[in-house]
Amino acid sequence: MKTLPKILLALTAVAALSLFSVQPAQAYSVTLEQIGANVVGTGSGPINLTGLTFQGSVSTNGVGVLPLFGIIFTGPTGSVNVSQYAGFTGPTNFGSGGPLNANTGSGDFVGMRGGLGNLFVPQGYVSGAALSDSMTFNNATLASLGVTPGTYVWSWGTGLPNQNFTLIIGGAGVPDGGSTVSLLGCALLGLAALRRKLGC
Repeated sequence: MKTLPKILLALTAVAALSLFSVQPAQAYSVTLEQIGANVVGTGSGPINLTGLTFQGSVSTNGVGVLPLFGIIFTGPTGSVNVSQYAGFTGPTNFGSGGPLNANTGSGDFVGMRGGLGNLFVPQGYVSGAALSDSMTFNNATLASLGVTPGTYVWSWGTGLPNQNFTLIIGGAGVPDGGSTVSLLGCALLGLAALRRKLGC
């Protein structure tokens, strides 16, 4: 009977460690969500370029969305040189809205033109390196941008890690899914109940 508290304590420790352990980087994704009076787009993660065809370097100016043609560009608002790739499959739109430029943006320039078949990354980008960017539409809503809430995925290659670009409109779920938190909670409740029963 004395071993039961040790088992519960071990379970609690395992749950706590898994809750705070570092997770591997997920493939590049952008979350477009309402935050207060603004719509904010936040992108992060690596992109594996294996399986895509390099189409050259181009210059871009500005970030924003054109949902009707599946276009979303995140990153700095000024003119930047980027590398253009093709060879993926996925949705050709994520709403019916026309072109809208973000008011502010920062980080790495990353772009998807789903309807036209182009992916953009910073010029000189090393395949698999971490990317991070954001943009903000002031005094806007998802409806005013003409986007349709949901998850949109463009993919390529032969199933290697990070061979996709994901757009999540309307917010992201809890990455852990709650399983670790639930396990930790159950272990703590069980330990508390056992301590009361044993009077220790």
